[in-house]
Amino acid sequence: MMIQYIADAFTDRLFAGNPAAVLPCREMPSPDLMQAIAIENNYSETAFVVKRGKGDYDLKWFTPGGEVALCGHATLATSFVLHRFIDKDVEEMHFHTLSGELIVRPCAYGYTMDFPAGAYKAVPLTEEILAATGGLALEAFYDGGDMMVVVGSEEDLAAMVPDYDAMRQIEGRGLIITAVSKEFDFVSRCFYPKLNVPEDPVTGSAHTYLTPFWAGKLGKTEMVAKQLSPRGGLLRVRIEGERVFITGNAVLFMKGEIPFDL
Repeated sequence: MMIQYIADAFTDRLFAGNPAAVLPCREMPSPDLMQAIAIENNYSETAFVVKRGKGDYDLKWFTPGGEVALCGHATLATSFVLHRFIDKDVEEMHFHTLSGELIVRPCAYGYTMDFPAGAYKAVPLTEEILAATGGLALEAFYDGGDMMVVVGSEEDLAAMVPDYDAMRQIEGRGLIITAVSKEFDFVSRCFYPKLNVPEDPVTGSAHTYLTPFWAGKLGKTEMVAKQLSPRGGLLRVRIEGERVFITGNAVLFMKGEIPFDL
């Protein structure tokens, strides 16, 4: 038997934020098995973590549609699980991933993740981008990761009804739509229909793009961001050079047994 944990990330209350499954394993399962478990869980992300030594881990993330190179909320959920149940006195967690080494530290607001800043550059507004955003897009940015689009207001973004078929037609792994905010510094919604994740509740990896973008726009290095999904989530972000620091909390929803050992 092995234990699987389900945690809600980027929240301090249950049934909010972004849920992720976390499986601490003795060794990394085969890609086919990890994919099968991710499909069975049907969460936007399932994380598989193998302990190398205290504070040192291998980490992989799978959506129901495939493996991804970077996932913020599942890294946060994994950090929470390790710190609470496995390495309770660890002061710094080092994760070896497809995106390189990621460092997470417990802090007063939960856990701070140290990620590489996402690359983006301005691209023309195409008919496909306009269709995917209900005609709201004012600017678009893309450099091989997620497509990032700016719209005119937080209210427009909150009211937008997603067209997932149209979103599948644009370049990029996913679609990040963002606007400046009155209550927070900026807000966003994130969509990944190509990965079988229609709207992601809270997306840490998207904030590796959003943080440097809004830091430039607003002239700030530290900001508070809100993701406007139905579940919602709050992120504290900071940029230092080419690194983005994303802070959030997590809560345990459940843990249960899987009837085989990994």
